[in-house]
Amino acid sequence: MGKSFWAALAVLLAGAAEAQNAPLLYANFQDHEVLQRDKPIPVWGTDEPGAKVTVTVASESASAVADAAGKWQAVLAPLKAGGPYDLEAASTSGRLQVISDVMIGDVYLCSGQSNMEFPTEFASGYTNDLDGATNTMIRLFHVERFASVTPRDSYGAGASWAVTSPQTVRDFSAVCYFFGRALQPKLNVPVGLVESSWGGTMITAWIGADEVRALGTYQPELDAMAHYATDPEAAKKAWLQFIDGWWQAHDPASATSPAWRDPAYDDASWDEIVPTGYWNSWGVKALGDFAGIVWLRKTVTLTADQAKGEAVLSLGPIDDVDTSWVNGVQVGGEDGWDIPRVYKVPAGTLHAGKNLIAVGVLALSSGGGLWGPADAKTLQFADGSKMVLDTPWRTRISAPLSETGGIPHAPWLPENGIAMLYNGMIAPLSPIGLSGIIWYQGESDTWQPEEYGRLLGGLIDDWRGKFGADLPFLVVQLPNYGAPATKPEQSDWAELRESQRHVADSVPNTGLAVTIDLGQRDNIHPTDKQAVGARLALLAEKLIYKMDIVASGPTPLAAVREGDKIRVSFANLADGLAIYEAGRPISFQLCDAKEQCRFVDATLQQNAILLDAAAMPDAASVRYCWADSPLCNVYNAAGLPAVPFELPIASATRPRK
Repeated sequence: MGKSFWAALAVLLAGAAEAQNAPLLYANFQDHEVLQRDKPIPVWGTDEPGAKVTVTVASESASAVADAAGKWQAVLAPLKAGGPYDLEAASTSGRLQVISDVMIGDVYLCSGQSNMEFPTEFASGYTNDLDGATNTMIRLFHVERFASVTPRDSYGAGASWAVTSPQTVRDFSAVCYFFGRALQPKLNVPVGLVESSWGGTMITAWIGADEVRALGTYQPELDAMAHYATDPEAAKKAWLQFIDGWWQAHDPASATSPAWRDPAYDDASWDEIVPTGYWNSWGVKALGDFAGIVWLRKTVTLTADQAKGEAVLSLGPIDDVDTSWVNGVQVGGEDGWDIPRVYKVPAGTLHAGKNLIAVGVLALSSGGGLWGPADAKTLQFADGSKMVLDTPWRTRISAPLSETGGIPHAPWLPENGIAMLYNGMIAPLSPIGLSGIIWYQGESDTWQPEEYGRLLGGLIDDWRGKFGADLPFLVVQLPNYGAPATKPEQSDWAELRESQRHVADSVPNTGLAVTIDLGQRDNIHPTDKQAVGARLALLAEKLIYKMDIVASGPTPLAAVREGDKIRVSFANLADGLAIYEAGRPISFQLCDAKEQCRFVDATLQQNAILLDAAAMPDAASVRYCWADSPLCNVYNAAGLPAVPFELPIASATRPRK
């Protein structure tokens, strides 16, 4: 027999041995869990190949035979809400596993980035919330952070079910818990909450590779990921060359001659700073809320002994992406705001006398830079001695993000990579039954608001393909965050909110929780998670359980010109529009076809809002609450805020004279 036969047999035997040693039931099946009611219940695990496993819970049983790899899956008939029950798995191999205190109810998956991961112990009013966390009908399952290049069928360590208590709720997602706390008493059935979230992550990390491929435009990243799976070091080198092409094409400082990384370039007119903390703390006014490319240069004088051999340049963490050079030689480039940069400087790069270190930094939001402590920036020489780079550097802005656009991210990075968190934290959950999914993410994608809408639609399609077609999907719209605006201006946060609104409007069985009044201007992690959870619960009551309630604030229907006025009409009024904290509506803008906008006065007329358009006869659209951190005062009588929006003006005609 050939080598291929024996190799295949070895793999088969290894898989069988692994299955025999693994628990009979998959890790999801533990004491205190909740199984989805009124749907077929899949139960799965590992056993000896060919063994028959019979699963029993309540009055239902089902059997399955383990395949050649030892994997089996049985499907129980749907059950009504109830419990507690024992779930028993018995095998003809002689193995038996029983889990206790199993409930049948409704299960929700809560996922996203840091505002979903934000724990209950840090939420406003946490003392009372924790003391009151005694509803044992709410069960919690926390998926530990785990990134993977390929899809996994197992969790990272530590995934476990728990009964709600002050101790178990403390570190659990505040938004997810408060959603369950608000919803469960209305349903009077057990509620299982599955949290799978990771702060600072982009949406592409949460979408499966097949769906990303179907979306198009991500082929370089997918090719690089395939390369990385077989040869990580070669893939990293190839990716660095690919990204260098991006810098040449998008960064004016890299395309000019001499380039800003070149020792021949004269930086005498640049600002001097010591790069500690984010660049909005460097004392350079133009960097206050800047997002885009900034270059830093530092000249160091070395002795002949210091210049000998290979050196190591350490720059600490850089937010977000860098390209780093020594004497015109590229020594590295990395992606990831919290990854310390440590780059080898090849022998022969340094020389006695003056040497130039040049670093280009791309920040995808305000507050980028070499943000670690000054003494973390060093040049270590071949003899082990070290030079600390804590004296002034020179810096200058190259181009804003609005001109450069975003950069492709290394696809194997956990936070920014393609499918890395889908593979490690979503794929292992399938095929559990769910009532719905809650999604709170987008802060890391504000630099690409239009693309985000396409990606969010793709994520919903992808996850519904895994967990059930038309599965309800509840999206948290980004809250207010950032400096107040004194005039209408471009806002990536507003653009991304609009993308979220359009997805919720266009994708069936999708709801949007508006939080424009729940943020904090100086805190990207606002602490009022109770209200976010409560608004999500309202959406679930309306969308999933068909309760006759008002579940959202006013949503725009149309904007129509009426002479010198523009009338904006709304749905979801409850008992009518309400204006808070002022005698009239505020935060309305009119924009022309070139997106030149101005604030306009507004008045409430019954259940519509009239805008004064006399000074803008060519107005083409209306914007409401269109800024990073706007002041918004339009609500409905149920106390829910109007959604921020941009709306075209219908039948726009010049006002009559």
